[in-house]
Amino acid sequence: MFELVKAGGILMAPIIACSIVAMAIIIERLWALRAKRVIPDNLVAQIWQLYSKGKLTNAHVVTVKEGSPLGRILAAGLANRQHTKVVMKEAIEEVGRQVVHELERYLNTLGTIASITPLLGLLGTVIGMIKVFAAIMTAGVGDPTVLAGGISEALITTAAGLSVAIPSLMFHRYFGGKVDRLVIKMEEQALKMVEVMAGEREQE
Repeated sequence: MFELVKAGGILMAPIIACSIVAMAIIIERLWALRAKRVIPDNLVAQIWQLYSKGKLTNAHVVTVKEGSPLGRILAAGLANRQHTKVVMKEAIEEVGRQVVHELERYLNTLGTIASITPLLGLLGTVIGMIKVFAAIMTAGVGDPTVLAGGISEALITTAAGLSVAIPSLMFHRYFGGKVDRLVIKMEEQALKMVEVMAGEREQE
């Protein structure tokens, strides 16, 4: 493996660095974007039970806020539960934008890696072909071993760049779609809580 990396030339270093960063981001986002972590089951129902019994305190609100991203959004509305429905919604929307930004953390970096690694591979290909033509100019085409170094460098860097870019792009699209789905569910839960507390709908 080391010989293969060495044969790929100097551009293998940034490609390998990109692969390490991409792997770290993928593992972290797989853990951070778990549905049960972002949107705990029955959170709105639990809040409503406390609220309907008059047992919802500021300590409960703090616990809800620290428990999950959905909890942060709901806690923003609960902190303004003495105000109008409009004020509660505005507070929820403001915190919701911050939560969405956190859910999308590192996705731009992953997308950038998916974009630049094929270009690094292409640059390696160009450099490898330049070496091939330089060898042809100096030694001619009679000895294939003279050309082998440049050709192998061209092929290895291209393959390495694509090997990093393809999974990075796949996970970037996957995480983007998952964030969108989670945001829709969080909006539904937040709206449900506001309407139930305002007496505009029944708790299911």
